[in-house]
Amino acid sequence: MLSLNSSLMIITDLDGSLLDHHDYNWDAASEWLARLQQHQIPLVICSSKTAAEIIPLQKKLGIVGAPFIAENGARVVLGGEHTPPIETSASYHALCQTLQALQARFRFNGFHEFSDAEVARFTGLTLAEASQSRLREASEVVLWRDDEQRLPEFRAALAEHNLALTQGGRFWHVMPAGTGKGIALADIQQHLAAQEGEARTTLGLGDGPNDVPMLERVDYAVVIKGFSKTPVALQRTDTENVYHTAHVGPQGWREGLDYFLAPNE
Repeated sequence: MLSLNSSLMIITDLDGSLLDHHDYNWDAASEWLARLQQHQIPLVICSSKTAAEIIPLQKKLGIVGAPFIAENGARVVLGGEHTPPIETSASYHALCQTLQALQARFRFNGFHEFSDAEVARFTGLTLAEASQSRLREASEVVLWRDDEQRLPEFRAALAEHNLALTQGGRFWHVMPAGTGKGIALADIQQHLAAQEGEARTTLGLGDGPNDVPMLERVDYAVVIKGFSKTPVALQRTDTENVYHTAHVGPQGWREGLDYFLAPNE
């Protein structure tokens, strides 16, 4: 269905997609990653992870300088050399203050309340990676400890502060209203089309509810079998351009690319 040529762009979620949900390795995807690099096909990371986490990962993947989407679309980097943030931003501190006020009404905790060691313990990240995950710029990770029936009320309370709630593979994320993976991808597509003079064909891969806006926007979507209680439900009518994997994580990632790309290689 698709050929490995310069008009193609891959957009990928990380945790539970390119990266294993438990140990964060991508061994099963390594052959495809090498193939994409060989054919000079851009790989755009589209993740809930922070820029501080994504930039070192780009180096390991050999895609330094590629555009990326961080914090579920609250942070977009259009390309070029990037340097990781060395501290959390002022806008993030303001967001945390709003959340602290809402803790009088709802039971939840944000990453800002935990130490690096605590985050490492409940995520499986190394201490250094946990520290990077807490260098946030525009969104907060939330551990919901209240009744699930109160989530709509929490969502409404956030909206009063121009904030939105989205569900990832294992945590909830609070971010500015009007941001998201789909909107962020549109920004990158516009930027690249202006640079290159034509729009690229896009193939997206994701496993969580927060990936839906991105998976709705791409030309071809791979819904990787995930661990979220909430199913990834797309409203697309072009079902022939959507593939649901039988495998999870990087095995599912490889399966999705095999489905859309292998026959034409």
